[in-house]
Amino acid sequence: MDVDSTLITAEVIELLAEHAGTREQVAEVTERAMRGELDFAASLRERVATLAGLDVAVLEEVRAAVELSAGARELVAAVQERGGRVGLVSGGFLEVVGPLAAELGIDHVEANRLEVDGGRLTGRTTGPVVDRAAKERHLRAWAQADGVPLARVVAVGDGANDLDMLAAAGLGVAYCAKPVVQEQARAAVTFPRLDAVLGLLGG
Repeated sequence: MDVDSTLITAEVIELLAEHAGTREQVAEVTERAMRGELDFAASLRERVATLAGLDVAVLEEVRAAVELSAGARELVAAVQERGGRVGLVSGGFLEVVGPLAAELGIDHVEANRLEVDGGRLTGRTTGPVVDRAAKERHLRAWAQADGVPLARVVAVGDGANDLDMLAAAGLGVAYCAKPVVQEQARAAVTFPRLDAVLGLLGG
């Protein structure tokens, strides 16, 4: 599943931007990207650039401020109790997603990485960007690694960046999603309780 506005209630880039004094500007770009109006990679570059110069200590503050969506912990536990595996693929940042995944016992994790130089954010990311196409690639690779046919994979997300992985999965679930995602996903949860996804799963 997606992380920002799915597993967690906020957009991490906006929490970071608050420390840089650019939250309003960044939130507007995020909103347009999630509606599918902007190329995600370009929008990510534009938003991360506003974080240049921030002390890396803000990452710890943001990690502490992140709140799980209602029912997130219950969903992960229930899937794992049934013998399933859980993957997080995020257009957000591993520096925040990684510790969260470790706490929840998540099986697979992939996210963007922030570049740091001299203890400060450079305003750039490092490595390949986790965008719409990358999310689908990771979903397929994890399914193959776990020996699970795509027909048995459930993907959950809220933004346009999630559309390819929702389409590739046996069941794609739009979670409190943007209109473009609700229109294209095969199923939807329209109220903020993530473990409602359990009601859509077969035996």
